[in-house]
Parts: sequence; structure tokens; C-alpha cells
Amino acid sequence: MRSGFVTLVGRPNVGKSTLLNSIIGTKVAITSNKPQTTRNVIQGIYNEDDTQIIFVDTPGIHKPNHKLGTYLNKQAYTSINDVDVILFLVSAKEELGSGDKFVLEKIKEANVPVILVINKIDGLSKDEIFNKINEYKDLYEFNDIVPVSALKKSNTSELIKVIKTYLTDEIKYYDDSFITNKPITFTISEIVREKVFNLTNDEVPHSLTCIVENMEKNNNAYHINVAIIVDRDSLKKIIIGKQGSMVKEIGIRARKELEEVLGKKVYLEIFVKVIKKWRDKEKYLQEFGFNDFE
Repeated sequence: MRSGFVTLVGRPNVGKSTLLNSIIGTKVAITSNKPQTTRNVIQGIYNEDDTQIIFVDTPGIHKPNHKLGTYLNKQAYTSINDVDVILFLVSAKEELGSGDKFVLEKIKEANVPVILVINKIDGLSKDEIFNKINEYKDLYEFNDIVPVSALKKSNTSELIKVIKTYLTDEIKYYDDSFITNKPITFTISEIVREKVFNLTNDEVPHSLTCIVENMEKNNNAYHINVAIIVDRDSLKKIIIGKQGSMVKEIGIRARKELEEVLGKKVYLEIFVKVIKKWRDKEKYLQEFGFNDFE
């Protein structure tokens, strides 16, 4: 039996959550084409007969503009120092930039094997992939370099093989039935937040969070109340939409996915609340689950 903890780090929007979902085989982290989608450290658990890998998906490391951003970076930095392997994700379709170099400098502080994962290789030629490898290989002495397409699930099995060579633990941390360490209420709130991401423009998603305020289950269905928290009235109007059209569509899409996840009929009520500057107020950050500011 081999096991261990593996963290995924990189700047925002390089595909960390997509890769995690691809490896686990089901959605454990929401995805979006907008940066800074992930806000919590999410563990996805990969099991084989003789192997268990606990993947830790982290918020994208970025320059923070508020206390929430500072917290997200702290989560990512902590994960770097407390794992067996680091996967440093970069996008094959974007130029090496200051954001990648900033993340790499943080990685260098950890005494942990680092695998460079070049994501989004779909549509690229072998020469283009080779050039991208050369662009990065002189920046740091990576233990391995693995190109993948998380979206197409291309070469992810090779990545698993490489990761296995660095696992040193010999215990099973979770039962085989576990695929994530997060409670179902977290999954529900994240699914609603993902639908907001998909339906609104760039400025909206980063100013909101979603909280399950009530959840009841009977023999045939779940009754769930979710609050969408925003920081100003103008965003509330956008999310509600004309005659409630936007929040209705958010609810329709979320309910459909929740019924697949929960395996029962779902009655979903969504409310939109305004809390001014919630991302800079520790009281609300702690209440909403961002509770480590020491």
C-alpha cells in the first residue's frame, strides 16, 4: 500500500480544479473560465487497490486586494509545506508570465518533490509542447515534467504513474467510498456558486459567496435554502435579473445538477442578500467558513 498527499498549485485559471475532477472521475471542485474560482482547500481522494492519493486543490495564488484574497493565498502557501508532492500547473496556451514565476518562487521554499504539469496541450503540436517544456525546464530543477489535457483527460494516467513514484506513506487515510473531505452542504453551495459564474459577467462572481442556510431531507426529496451573499445592491439586481429571470435560471441549473448528485428530487429556494464589504470583515469571513486568520 502506498499513499500520500499531493497539492495542485499555480496561478488562477490554469485548470487545477478541472485536473482534480478529471483524475477523481467526478466533480469535487467547481470549474469556470474565470480566475480565482476555487476558494477553499478541497481534497479529492483517488483510490486504486494498492494506492491512495489525496489531492489538495488550492486557490490560485494571486496579488490580494482584500482580506479574503489574503486568506486564499495563505491556504495555498500552507498546502505547499505540508504535502508529499507538489504539482505546479501552468497553461501550455499562455506565455510564461510574472504570475507563474511568483508561484514558482513560493514553491522553491518547500523541500518537496515538484512535478511540472503543463496543462491544456489539446490542439498543440508535439513541437509546440516541446517548446513549452523548454521554456520552463531551466527555471527550476523539476523532479518530473508531464504534459496533460485535463479537459480531454489526456495523459492523466501517466501523471498518476509518475506521482506514485514519490509516495512514501503506507497507510490508508480514507475509506474507499470517500472521494472528498468536504460536507455535502459545501458541495451544494459551490454548485450554486458555479451556476452564478456561468451566467454572469466577470465582475460579479468574485464579489459573492453562497451559503446553505437550511437543508431538510424526507423520504422522497431534499428541501434546500441557499443564500447568495453579495457586497452591493447593484450586484443583487444583476443576480435577481429582470422579473427574477436570472435567479430563476440559476436555480433551474443548480437544481438539475443537485438532483444528480443527491439522487433525489430537490426543492431549491435561493435568496440574494447584501452584506457590505463582507470580504474585508473577519466576522463574516469566519461565519462563511474562511476562519483562519492567525
